[in-house]
Amino acid sequence: MRQPYYDSILLIERLHRHFLEVLKVELDRLGVQDINNVQSLILYNIGDDELTVGELTARGYYLGSNVSYNVKKMHENGYLAQERSAHDRRSVRVKLSDKGLALRDKIKDLFARQVEALDRNGLTTEELTRANETMRKLERFWSSSLDYTGFSVNPAA
Repeated sequence: MRQPYYDSILLIERLHRHFLEVLKVELDRLGVQDINNVQSLILYNIGDDELTVGELTARGYYLGSNVSYNVKKMHENGYLAQERSAHDRRSVRVKLSDKGLALRDKIKDLFARQVEALDRNGLTTEELTRANETMRKLERFWSSSLDYTGFSVNPAA
């Protein structure tokens, strides 16, 4: 069990890096040079919502300081609009600008092309569903290990 577990950890990290590289290649293909791949993923995850940096961190599982920096850069480059909350003047809400919405739509198109190509490349819906179930079990296992009560996780939960 030890080696498959370590292999899974390494594979998850490597898959994430590969996916970010796919986004980088797409940005290059589109001639977009004022936003990086990580920022474009954050932008995509904002979607049509209006969020605080804290909400974005919680939803996207990004590190808070990195999100703050990336939100600042995306705002400076015109991808995000910022607005102080009417209820809490200390809180800033962000949403996609027209430029951000346009890029989000191009990323959405990339994902649609990839989904169409999955079947041609031998990945079925069932296989992806099983992989997602396994990753969710790992997520629950790691989340439960943070409560310091031990590592007994009910895999059926």
